Amino acid sequence: MADVGNSTSDARQAAASPSSSTPPTGLIDLRGQVALVTGGSRGIGAATASLLARMGAAVMFTYRVRQQEAERVEAAVARDGGQACAVQADLSRRSDCERVVEEAVQRFGRLDMFVANAGIWPPTDVGITEMTEAQWRETLAVNLDSVFFGTRAALRRLQPGGRIVLVSSTAGQRGEAYHADYAASKGAIMAFVKSVAVEAAPHVTVNGVAPGWVDTEMARDPYGQDGGKGRGRIEQSIPLGRVATAEDVAGPIVFLLSPLARHITGEILNVNGGSVLCG
Repeated sequence: MADVGNSTSDARQAAASPSSSTPPTGLIDLRGQVALVTGGSRGIGAATASLLARMGAAVMFTYRVRQQEAERVEAAVARDGGQACAVQADLSRRSDCERVVEEAVQRFGRLDMFVANAGIWPPTDVGITEMTEAQWRETLAVNLDSVFFGTRAALRRLQPGGRIVLVSSTAGQRGEAYHADYAASKGAIMAFVKSVAVEAAPHVTVNGVAPGWVDTEMARDPYGQDGGKGRGRIEQSIPLGRVATAEDVAGPIVFLLSPLARHITGEILNVNGGSVLCG
């Protein structure tokens, strides 16, 4: 694992400049740019970190406890000729958010993009009258406090022309019964996007993406309900007929981080296969 504090001077020198050897894909060329992605050891975060590296960016991503998964993402990016390094952090803590931002700048010399993706979704249905204060506070700390701390720290270090993307959810748009803690945290992110977009302009764009159902470990329990029929019922509620892959969400995130989206700020991009259109 990459450890800025224990790196040798040679390793520091080699990592000081973002890689320019990775060929860009299509119209998006992010060579010379540096991105920080939270929650990058799996799912949407891992797909986003990998795609950014394919576009030529140098990427630092965080993980909380899944070190082996983070190492696999690093190795896969390296095999593809990209540059990514992982750093452990508990992003519900202000100090950890500030530390990883500084480590990204220290390692790569700059910061151009910040993606706040880390989050949790407690899988057990819990009505609001039964929800514990501990669950409520943990969900908001991981899903919302981390966005506040991370965005604030990133804004202090982003280059002019920098971009921020915050990952919300369709649950923040229409609510989610028995998961009020999750829905509240994701709805707050949407309001946060719009607020910070105005404050950060004209030098930094701030946007959000709102995924629906995604084929990740987080949704494993509802997909497996009734002997695996849960996923089929969910897919029937999506006009495009399937749940998204992590890559389906990573693409729109990278678009919002790219020069192609330079005149977009304060927007929430829905990535849900049309599910919010069906009530």
